[in-house]
This record gives sequence, structure tokens and C-alpha cells, in this order.
Amino acid sequence: MKNIHKTLLKSGVLFIMLLGLFSCEEYLDKAPESIVSEEVAFSNFTNFQGYIEEIYNCIPDKEKKYWTTSWNWGDDELFNLEGSWHMTNQVDIGNFWAWQNNAGTWLDDDNANPTSTNKFDHGLWAHAWYCIRKANMGLENLDLLTVATQEERDFIEGQLYFFRAWWHFEMMQYFGGLPYIDQVLPSGEKLTLPRLSYQECADKAGADLRKAANLLPIDWDETTVGKNTLGKNQLRANKIMALGYLGKNYLWAASPLMKNGAETGGANTYNYDEDYARKAAEAFGELLSLVESGQTQYSLVDFDYDDIYNHKKASGVESKYSDMFYTTGQNWLMPGSTEAIFRGPSTDYNGSNWNTTKTFGPKVKGLVEHDNIIHHPTANYVKNYGMANGLPLDDPESGFDPEYPFKDRDPRFYHDIVFDGFKYVNATMPADMEYLRYTGLATNGTMRNPADGSRTGYLIQKLVPHTANKYDGAYNWSYNLHTYLPYMRLGDIYTMYAEACAAFGGASGKASNFSKTAEEAINTLRDRCGAGHVAASYTASREKFIDEVRRERAVELSFEGFRFNDLQRWLLLTEYPYNVKTSQEFDRVENLEFFENNDPRDARVANFREEVILTRQFGVKHYWFPLKIEDVSMYPEFGQNPGW
Repeated sequence: MKNIHKTLLKSGVLFIMLLGLFSCEEYLDKAPESIVSEEVAFSNFTNFQGYIEEIYNCIPDKEKKYWTTSWNWGDDELFNLEGSWHMTNQVDIGNFWAWQNNAGTWLDDDNANPTSTNKFDHGLWAHAWYCIRKANMGLENLDLLTVATQEERDFIEGQLYFFRAWWHFEMMQYFGGLPYIDQVLPSGEKLTLPRLSYQECADKAGADLRKAANLLPIDWDETTVGKNTLGKNQLRANKIMALGYLGKNYLWAASPLMKNGAETGGANTYNYDEDYARKAAEAFGELLSLVESGQTQYSLVDFDYDDIYNHKKASGVESKYSDMFYTTGQNWLMPGSTEAIFRGPSTDYNGSNWNTTKTFGPKVKGLVEHDNIIHHPTANYVKNYGMANGLPLDDPESGFDPEYPFKDRDPRFYHDIVFDGFKYVNATMPADMEYLRYTGLATNGTMRNPADGSRTGYLIQKLVPHTANKYDGAYNWSYNLHTYLPYMRLGDIYTMYAEACAAFGGASGKASNFSKTAEEAINTLRDRCGAGHVAASYTASREKFIDEVRRERAVELSFEGFRFNDLQRWLLLTEYPYNVKTSQEFDRVENLEFFENNDPRDARVANFREEVILTRQFGVKHYWFPLKIEDVSMYPEFGQNPGW
């Protein structure tokens, strides 16, 4: 955040629009006169860029929005019982209104403040209308940018188009089609702007993102403008970000929900809009061609991972893969490595150690300190992690053995998931605590309970290291542990490219501007981690291949906040088995001595089975979140989503 918010504000010009513009109605009512003089604000590049910096500042931090935060609302996660008020549980019981009540979510904030650097003060709906208005005012005042080179002018214009589309798109994912605001609305006039269809909004967002991609550089550091802030430009909107969201925008428009409507149900889950899918593939293809030809600063990070206890290779090299999600001992370096494409600011680095990092481990006997809130991976979701040979668990040829359920799994399983017998604590422990060194996640195990242990038989270590416990102390100041979830990363792009191509061409589908087919894109990700390629039995059928693409997306992007929107757009949110959350039940066969001397992957179990914890009773209305009553009451054309 310091890199973005300080470097171009040295002129002392801080552009503070009136505070309190936090609902749609209040945003629409504000007049241009509420801003600092346009002649000052927009006269040169430094001042204009300072005006734009506030938009970056408004991007919510999903992981650290609240003391204990919720961002996974699909079939992927559960909280322990004390976390029932969080949005994850509220979605489970069908209470989608809860997004407006600050249920530990980044979607809203009654106290949002666009100039604050406090991570708690930023929410999506709270800032979107505000930032869209800022973008429109900037675009309408470009003619006042008289002291600027063409490069400077292009960068300003490109950022404004990007952010106008980005804020619209982020809202569209949850609320559907909205009025697409592409002009400064005058104060005092009657509002009549209708809600557009999703695809109509996508067309407008796509036009803005295409303009942004044409105007913005690949890497600010390689430009004359960017050299003034060399090494501090990583978060600035660029061509790759614009292309990534251009493709995502069109893929969402192509998706079964947006083409067919919620009423059509899961029977249409493979029915994509092929025209939009081709547009998506071309945008992703343009991006991936630039990446794979070495013309960008982005690349897939290495899966330098072997030791499941330390997230290190046997050689002791720190895992670059984990650096996408958290960093330790790197002077609070922001996570993302070479793969994070779009991120917002990450402030109060150490604050995350007293919030996010303490919400993934078991609280039994104070093993992980602080608030008694725990993110649990559901057993039904963990099943997406197939075998090392690339086959899903339920494939007869996969080799999965329920007596050895943790053996020979997809390598990402060992990086992401904590399972029974896992050595959770590496440091010295008091003698009376030694029984918690190895996870007891079998039925009736030492860490199996809904209050302060695991409800599902698994824990998560993908986003926060398991060493964030009282004895290993990874959340202590000296470890410099910094967490952040990117909004978009390169692994995401490969899965979306594959899906877009598969929508119109199956496994052999490809864009005209990129050499790889959909199948080859998925195999690129599997090669990165050492998992087997998509089997031939899944490439002959378009539908079976799409299922594999979706499973790959579930594994590659697990717990990163994308699953709800994926199930939603695929028309699977209401469908079995995606509407259940389960636990993994089994009996431990091995004794403690086995885990002290052997790899837990090799442990034998008995009675391996799933049990349903809850079933989500969703109907058609749950495909979209309800809008705020105060906003839909403004005028008839701004209507509520069906069923709410």
C-alpha cells in the first residue's frame, strides 16, 4: 500500500471527495462541486494520478477485512460452531441478506472511508459507486490534462477505463445486471437508469476493458512514466490486468447462468454462449501469448515443495508456491510472487497475524491462540483433489484405496490440506501437550470436535502455514508473516482459458492467438505441480472434459474465494452434490509410534466414509444476492432481484 499511496502524492495534493458516499443513492446524489477544483486536480500527471490513487486505496482486502473474516461461500468451507454468525454460515442457511450486516465479509461496510488506510474501512458495495463516479469524472476532465506527455495521458485514461469496468464487474458477480454508469450523473435530476441484463453490462464493461488494455503498458517499470516510481508499480493497473478481466468478464457472460437464466436449473450446466466464450478465449489467448513469450513480468511460480511439515523442499529451499499466499522472513514482502496479477493494497502487515493467521488451526488446549474461529475444508470439497496420476478419486482406474486414502494424491493436496497424523507442531512442547503434536483428525480424534477442533476431518494450510501455532510461533512479529489473497493470478487465467475454449471446442478448443488447446492449458498447471495429465477418457467428451476443467479449477484455486461464483454461474449452486457439506469419518488403525516414524501419507485407516453435516436448501432466488432495500426504493427502474 505504501508503494501505491505515497509515491505519486508527493506534490501534497490529496483529493478527498466528501466522505459518506457509501450507498448507491448517496453516490448518485453528489454534485461535481463537492470536489477540489478541477483545474488543480487534473492539470498534470502527478496531480491526476494522485486523484486515481484513492481508487486503489478502496480495493477491499478479503482476508483482513474484519478480525475474523469470511470469503468462501460455496461448498468448500465450514466454520466451527462459534463462527455461525459469519457469512459462510449465513449463506448455508439461505440468509443472503447477511452481506449487508457486516457478517465478517468484504462486500459491505457501513463505516467505509475511501481515504482510510485501515483494512477494516473498505467494502465492495460501499466503495464501488464512489469509485465509478471518480472514474467518470476523471474521463470527463481529460481535456484539462494539459501538462502531460502522450504516454502519461494514455496511462491516466487507461486506469480510469479499467477501474470503471472493474468495480462494475465485481458487483455484477453477486447482484447480476445493474445500471452501467458511464457518465457523471448531474445532481438533483430524477433517476431513471434501468438495470441492464447481465450480458448488456458485460458488453459495456468489455468495451472499457478493451480500451484499457490498448492504453496501458505491460509493465510500468519499463516505461518513462513508471521509472519515476521504479520498483513500486506492481499494483498499478496494466495491460495484463485489463486483458485478464476482459476475458473473465466475457467468460462470465458466456456462463450457463447468464445465458440461460436461473430458472432453467442444472440441466443447462454445459450450455454456454459460444460467442462470448470465443471472445473470452481470445482475450485470455492474447494474455497468455505475451506471458509465455517472456514479454511480461508474470510467470507460473515453481512448485518447490516436498516436505509437508515445513512447506520446503528437501534441500531447504523456501517454497515459492506458498509465496503466492503468504510470506515469512522476507521483511513483510507482500505475497503474490511472479503469479499474482491483480491485488489491492495490504496494510497493517502484522495485524494479519492476530486475525487471519489464527483462524485456520485447531484451538484445542490453546494450540492456536486468539479468537475461537476456524476455517474448515469440507470433505466433499477435498474429494476434488484427485490422485497423483491425474485421475479423479471415483475413477475406477485412479488407484484410490479407501484403506490408504492419503496416499499418492495430487501433490497440491499435501500442500493445501492437513490430514490425520500430520505433524502439526515442530517445536518443543510441554510433556502434557505432546499428544497434540500429531493431528488427531479421525472420528473421535484429539482434534475432532465442532467447538475448537475440526468438524470435517481436515484443516487448511494453503493460505496460512500450520506453524502459525503457539509453539512454532510463526505468527510472532519476528517471523514477518504477511498474508494476502490476490483477486486474480496466472493459474486462474489458465483454468479460465481452458473453460472458455472447452465451451465451444471441447478439449481441442483453442484461441486463434495462442498455441495451446484447452487440454494443454490444464496440463500446464498439472506439469507445474507434478500431477498427471488429463486422461484420454476425459477428452473425447466435451461434457466430461468440462467436468475435469471445473475440478482442476476447484483444486488450483481452492479457498481463494472463487467457488461460490463458479457454482453460481455453472447453475450448480442448487444441485446435488454441490448443495451439501460433509465430514470425513474413519477409524485410525495406526498407533502414535507409526506417525513418529513414518509418513502420514502411508497410514492405513478403517471405515473410511462421508457423513452429511448440512444440506443447503437453495431455490432459484439464491443465484443472486438481494440488493439493499434503500437502493431499490430510489426509483422503479432500479428493481430488486427476483424472490427477494
